[in-house]
Amino acid sequence: MPVRSATAQQALDALAARLREIRKDAELTARQVALAAGWHESKCSRIEHARTMPSPEDIRTWCTICGAPDQAADLTAALRSIDSMYVEWRRMVRSGMRRLQEAPLPLYERTRQFRIYEPGVIPGLFQTAEYARARMGRIVEFNGIPDDLDTAVAARLERQRVLRRGDHRFAVVLEEWALRSRIGSTEMMADQLTHLAQESALPSVTLGIIPVTTARTMWSSPGFWIYDESRVLIETLPPNWRSHSPGRSPSTCVPSLSWQLWPSTAAGQGTLSAARSQTSAEPVPHTRASSFTRQAHPT
Repeated sequence: MPVRSATAQQALDALAARLREIRKDAELTARQVALAAGWHESKCSRIEHARTMPSPEDIRTWCTICGAPDQAADLTAALRSIDSMYVEWRRMVRSGMRRLQEAPLPLYERTRQFRIYEPGVIPGLFQTAEYARARMGRIVEFNGIPDDLDTAVAARLERQRVLRRGDHRFAVVLEEWALRSRIGSTEMMADQLTHLAQESALPSVTLGIIPVTTARTMWSSPGFWIYDESRVLIETLPPNWRSHSPGRSPSTCVPSLSWQLWPSTAAGQGTLSAARSQTSAEPVPHTRASSFTRQAHPT
């Protein structure tokens, strides 16, 4: 199976799951669909497990056999989107990671209000060079793309200039797990948490940490970034889900999510400090922290 970006692969996974649901709703087995289509049975399995990308004709045949021809057009459009994402991603990483890091800079520069939620990783705007190198190094190795880490890391750090230049505001909420997930040495992680604490003291930055002990009314969501009132990016939802709905706040367009960033409360106080203290023996000052309230939100 060809290497795809994580977003393209997740979109293909979602397409495969939908085709599987259509088959099950029709009360047909994979063998029955394959027989009716004139395929080898293994083809149905490969499509349903996202190991093979179906063709537009495959989707039309599948939907017709399962009595759902009206769904073929939407699923074929999703397929075209996946193919487009794959081609674009391969074009971008043809010479390495640098171009992927440079691409968002115009969006960053024109955005005034960033709202960021990450459950398991320090956002790129707040990463040290060593942390960024470790994360991107794993992507390079896993996907087998050219190693241009020196220039890619430099490009990612260059994006961080928006923290200090221009009229930008950053409301950031992290799960405590993002602080404790180790991707390198103890020293590297201690430096990263120290850097995060320092950057959170900037007047333009509000940082909230959700402690792992917080009672949950809903499970953690994928990470998402909201840019002003115009765009939402959720990298783990297919196909690189964005909201451009005119006249609506992006926060009302995020599927199944509703969030509020409250003033500093005792629930989140000291979580970053505690994580740093357990990573490094040096005493650590407290940083601002907030709690994060989340509930199901009907779309």
